[in-house]
Amino acid sequence: VSSHSLQQVRQAPAVDRGGPFERLSTFPVFLNTDVDDETVAEIVAAANGGNTLIYTDSENESLGFVDITDASNPLPAGNLPLGGEPTSVAVTGDYALACVNTSADYINTSGDLVVVDVNTKQVLQTLALGGQPDSIAISPDGAYAAICIENERDEDLGDGAPPQMPAGFMVIVDLAGAPAQWTARTVDMTGIADLFPEDPEPEYVDINRFNIAAVTLQENNHCVLVRLSTGTILHDFSFGTVDLDQVDTEEDDIITQTGSLTAVPREPDAITWTSPFTLATANEGDLNGGSRGFTTWTFWGQILFDAGNTVEHVTASLGHYPESRSENKGNEPEGVAFARFDGARYLFVGSERANLVYVYELLRGTVFGNSHPVLVQALPTGVGPEGLLAIPERDLFIVASEKDDRDAKFRSSVAVYGRTGNANYPDVVSKNRMSGEPIAWGALSGLATRNSNRRVYAVHDSYYQQSRIFTMRIRSANHAAQIQKETVITDPKNMLLGALMGLQVSLPGADDFDPTDIVNADTTVNLDMEGIEVGPAGSFWVASEGSGNLLAGISDADDRPFTSPNMLLQVNRHGEIIDVVFPPLSLTENQLRFGFEGVARKGRYLYVAFQRAWQDAGDATSVARIGRFDVNSRQWSFAHYPLDAATSPAGGWVGLSELTSLAGEQLAIVERDNQGGTDATIKRVYTIDAGSVKFMDAADVAQFEVFAKTLATDLIADGAFDATGGMVPEKIEGFTVLRNGISLLVNDNDGVDDSNGETRMLRLDDLF
Repeated sequence: VSSHSLQQVRQAPAVDRGGPFERLSTFPVFLNTDVDDETVAEIVAAANGGNTLIYTDSENESLGFVDITDASNPLPAGNLPLGGEPTSVAVTGDYALACVNTSADYINTSGDLVVVDVNTKQVLQTLALGGQPDSIAISPDGAYAAICIENERDEDLGDGAPPQMPAGFMVIVDLAGAPAQWTARTVDMTGIADLFPEDPEPEYVDINRFNIAAVTLQENNHCVLVRLSTGTILHDFSFGTVDLDQVDTEEDDIITQTGSLTAVPREPDAITWTSPFTLATANEGDLNGGSRGFTTWTFWGQILFDAGNTVEHVTASLGHYPESRSENKGNEPEGVAFARFDGARYLFVGSERANLVYVYELLRGTVFGNSHPVLVQALPTGVGPEGLLAIPERDLFIVASEKDDRDAKFRSSVAVYGRTGNANYPDVVSKNRMSGEPIAWGALSGLATRNSNRRVYAVHDSYYQQSRIFTMRIRSANHAAQIQKETVITDPKNMLLGALMGLQVSLPGADDFDPTDIVNADTTVNLDMEGIEVGPAGSFWVASEGSGNLLAGISDADDRPFTSPNMLLQVNRHGEIIDVVFPPLSLTENQLRFGFEGVARKGRYLYVAFQRAWQDAGDATSVARIGRFDVNSRQWSFAHYPLDAATSPAGGWVGLSELTSLAGEQLAIVERDNQGGTDATIKRVYTIDAGSVKFMDAADVAQFEVFAKTLATDLIADGAFDATGGMVPEKIEGFTVLRNGISLLVNDNDGVDDSNGETRMLRLDDLF
């Protein structure tokens, strides 16, 4: 196989809100155990005409069951302990076949095929497999099961590379008669691949209608085709390498898709037949590979299509690009599945790190009935999508996502998508730059508009360096908002650098505070922008949240040292800083993290919301400050805002995350807890009257007046997230109101780090 594909697309296909599939529901799999349990949904299969899902839960050494008779309302159906770690599951008739790893270690390997009655959840038969199993597939005619016995290597042993014995192999199970009559045969796969012939490590298997199994030897970057009736190897080929341009190769907190990679081994994980004579692979990589895309192949190993850099580009245009994986394997496609839905032929490619499934339609062509895949949509998943399953007879598609971390506000889940033609993702996309790669974005944290129905401005937080303002076009509810322009903020006249150096002199105890960490040598700046407001003459005001605690004795002061103050910055239309405003020095000297979160303007006043109480500056725990800055007099004054009490079963806190100007003296405030999913209870929008209280000097904190607030919407109780089919996001952070009265809210996706990367822009009518 040559190092180049027959044809590579170098421009990212356009992705908008459209396509055949809609996410109908998301089932957090802890519902089958307990909310406090760590659970895993890795590989998923379907039984009972597609009404029952069965997933592997390696953490709890069990199979989990989900009733999806109502696809919009999945119900827990219990689990079955297996006495070992399930690695894969498949269904034939009324039987679920689970591969179970019972190995003592990497050398003393063992495993079983456990046969389960899907209706009674009773184990009917257990077949010893002779090694550590990974993937299982059942032939379309139900005659055979093929199982990859990987006998995976210990990645911590030596340099982690093969060969490491014992060698893996393949098991063929003849499924004739009742399970008690099933027999197993082995297929030796040593001596085939060029790289590590004595250690094949078969990874994944799929079977075509002629009962030929395609097996990936991932670490060997090799494919083996096996005739199941005889157990003979028909053909094998290398997956080869690929050259990539316009990809991000550095983990520097900036998404810069301008690098190149040469001769990257594909090293696919999953493989699927797309016809009796053609295949597709998800090129995850493992040892030294990972071409960040997928490839379609002929039976003989000729490349029909390679995605090149396009999957990376689509990922960035959707705000899902995992910058923290740039030096590794980028978005890291791992899963792939193919299915026919009536006359349509779809290829599903799952990205483990971007938490997306890309849906391609394979249109009829001239080469074995295939043409180049056409991207039709991208589906958001949970964190770490692993199992992809199509159920064409019910017009459903299923994704099992394995990562689970309640503290990080995401749970392992099974998501259900329906082929309704009413796609409900994405909400935000970006255009390409002139250089060809998309405007990369993520971690949106503030919104503003200038009396418009179409143009909105957004900022990102400190997850990314070289802070930018995005210009976004709002389109109809059937289309995603589109980021059309990025304006990099700069400090060409050293206004910010000079102000920070002056502040540094006033804060002798701030040993970790270095202004050159905030203002770069090229005059770009690294801010934690949490709010934006439109200023005069095409300018903007942005609120940058301070970083770290300044006072000694604070419980996490050592872990959260002061590195940046809270700031208001005015920038002109070109992004150049023209004004710098710090809060009173007495506040900065008492800085606690959880500072400036939003900014709103009314005449000569700028209002800022503090996220949480600053107790060391005199606030009670039940209030957060609203600051008011007089642009003419340059004076600050303050009042208190009453916070709702935390009600989440997971505990946590409640704070403010946005401040927006409304008509008259009214301000809208977004108030939220720091929980997501089923633990989230407070995602609300309130209004306050800025003229209803007297703002006072910071020194008079004990006499601060407290706003009365009026609820505009309770986003959870009012069902604002119901139409997304997903979980409630933790960080509702951006809010603005268009001229036509439509309110827009957006969540911060945390740069796809401990997050599924999903960005929702909610549109709410008639709030005010």
